Amino acid sequence: MAAGGRRGGEELPVYLARPGTAAVPRQKRGGLFCSVEGAFESKTLDFGALRVGQRRAPPPARPGPEPGPGPGPEPGSAPGPDSDAGELRAAAGEERLQDLAPADDTSDRLLIKGGRIVNDDQSFYADIYMEDGLIKQIGDNLIVPGGVKTIEANGKMVIPGGIDVHTRLQMPYKGMTAVDDFFQGTKAALAGGTTMIMDHVVPDPESSLAEALERWREWADGKACCDYALHVDIPRWSDRIRQELHTMVQEKGVNSFMVYMAYKDLYQMSNTELYEIFSCLAELGAIAQVHAENGDIIAQEQTRMLEMGITGPEGHVLSRPEELEAEAVFRAITIASQTNCPLYVTKVMSKSAADLISQARKKGNVVFGEPITASLGTDGTHYWSKNWAKAAAFVVSPPLSPDPTTPDYINSLLASGDLQVSGSAHCTFSTAQKAIGKDNFTAIPEGTNGIEERMSVIWDKAVATGKMDENQFVAVTSTNAAKIFNLYPRKGRIAVGSDSDLVIWDPDAVKIVTAKTHQSAAEYNIFEGMELRGAPLVVICQGKIMLEDGNLHVTQGTGRFLPSSPFPDYVYKRIKARRKMAEMHAVPRGMYDGPVFDLTTTPKGGTPAGSTRGSPTRQTPPVRNLHQSGFSLSGHGQSWPSTPLHLAVEARRTVATEVPVQHQTLLLQHGSVHGGASTVTFKPLLLSGSFLESEREQVPVDSLGRPFGTQIDEGVRSASKRIVAPPGGRSNITSLS
Repeated sequence: MAAGGRRGGEELPVYLARPGTAAVPRQKRGGLFCSVEGAFESKTLDFGALRVGQRRAPPPARPGPEPGPGPGPEPGSAPGPDSDAGELRAAAGEERLQDLAPADDTSDRLLIKGGRIVNDDQSFYADIYMEDGLIKQIGDNLIVPGGVKTIEANGKMVIPGGIDVHTRLQMPYKGMTAVDDFFQGTKAALAGGTTMIMDHVVPDPESSLAEALERWREWADGKACCDYALHVDIPRWSDRIRQELHTMVQEKGVNSFMVYMAYKDLYQMSNTELYEIFSCLAELGAIAQVHAENGDIIAQEQTRMLEMGITGPEGHVLSRPEELEAEAVFRAITIASQTNCPLYVTKVMSKSAADLISQARKKGNVVFGEPITASLGTDGTHYWSKNWAKAAAFVVSPPLSPDPTTPDYINSLLASGDLQVSGSAHCTFSTAQKAIGKDNFTAIPEGTNGIEERMSVIWDKAVATGKMDENQFVAVTSTNAAKIFNLYPRKGRIAVGSDSDLVIWDPDAVKIVTAKTHQSAAEYNIFEGMELRGAPLVVICQGKIMLEDGNLHVTQGTGRFLPSSPFPDYVYKRIKARRKMAEMHAVPRGMYDGPVFDLTTTPKGGTPAGSTRGSPTRQTPPVRNLHQSGFSLSGHGQSWPSTPLHLAVEARRTVATEVPVQHQTLLLQHGSVHGGASTVTFKPLLLSGSFLESEREQVPVDSLGRPFGTQIDEGVRSASKRIVAPPGGRSNITSLS
């Protein structure tokens, strides 16, 4: 081999030589727009045969012109002092990767060779070249500049970095703060293969949304190790908050807002407020997130549990049965459908809530469901643990389901696409902080860990069990989140121009979860002792290696805030189509010119419209004795008595209609009018039943059915009369019946 193929006195095989150093000139093919020949064909590559050390000897301790031939290094042996190769190994010590660094280890140019790229829609073998934090080339035989750090993937999966859509780092609560701040939390995220988080801003009820957003950004900008975006929670609703939402969306880079249906007297929204908020967010092109629980019933159940003497963590789940989550999910879906607003249900914890989301999507509703690490990996049977600290560590709302089959069921819906994304809801408090609720479960700070374990839990529970394939794994851990919140294809995809946030994933690696080794500052891990298959080998964020050989290399404050723009296509294409289909138009018809009831002359206290039957709050009006009432058909004297008596006047006959038995009294009904005379004689009749048939009598009437020369109070007109208006307008109105 020519001298150009050597590095530091060591002769390297051609397939490991840096580009441009091999004696054989490289062919000028491939590159940015090249077609990858055979990329979609099934391939079996023997990367083990290409392991370094099987054909060449390590460099000697002393410099020399040429290393002599000899046996390769033993597995696990440390590289020589002049070697810049670093091996990544699995737990069993098997050699996995060979990392060939250039002379300049500070270079931000990276080349991943021999990896199997896995996106949400396809998988193929290709090399990836990254520079300045972006993916520059994908293909075979790439032409790259010098000073490149090369990582041999040896056929391992190369996937987009994970996106955790729900975290609550450094969250304040009753004068305390969660133990994982933005540095510790994002460090744990990177250790698990997550390269971006989306944290929730929780404003104080009295503060403005803008003030809270700036406070969160100040915390994150100084501590975060990876990129981040923000959701904003809405603690109350007012015209001022409505105006702030416009500012948040149009100027501050926030396109998702969360409302609460729980936490009565603190954050809970009424149905009317939900309707107004969803309508506002739909106009702004934002996404409505909802914490779905029935807060009114929860408050009652909490009081009942405490009165029964149940004060431990089990009271938390007993006061929040899954039916309350399901009811709130159904109500939120209904309101969102009426306002044509995209809905995002956070923390799906129960089978019934997940089923409702699945059914709504099948009906065409634009709704997304987010299970969290806890609901995918464990259950709520731990609330009854004899160890109070352990039981309290699981307290989260909505609570974990006590049904041990729930995690498997939710994983199945996540694999089938009925649930779309995954978060961790990572919010950790120390045992001492949790203990402020030792005598009252309602005071226990809510939150669990999961930011580091999220991707491994999903791989172990869904992919390794055959429920989910590798492409769907990428979709639910990164791609779908990027699409929903308008970060795609910058995030969530391996493509030219995307951010170089990549993970080399080993599906065969096995790790045992324990609080002794996790990156979180929490004292307890709810997945303690769980054996999980699947783990990251190398994590690259912003084009820099963050995890390598099991070691984290993070820098505090390097995370960037990524603004999320409104109207994401993945969400609002369907919303816009539904708007067109749901446009409402008035029915064209002719003008009505028939009689109209005059409400201004309705007697006080008399209303024939409603029925008191079945309404315990509506009282029956007192009955007046008609013997003590005087009235005149000419309009003089006292008004018609305020009873639910109905009279129908028709030409040439009079009929006394239904009179309730409890209103039986003397009715002065019969009379006569002669010509234009103003005298009227009456004949008393006793009503002894519900109906009375009167004698037929010739009575001249006008066009409205009234006797000539009389004034009949409009208040006695029958409220049960139907005005029949046939289609076609005024020309077809012929009668009243």
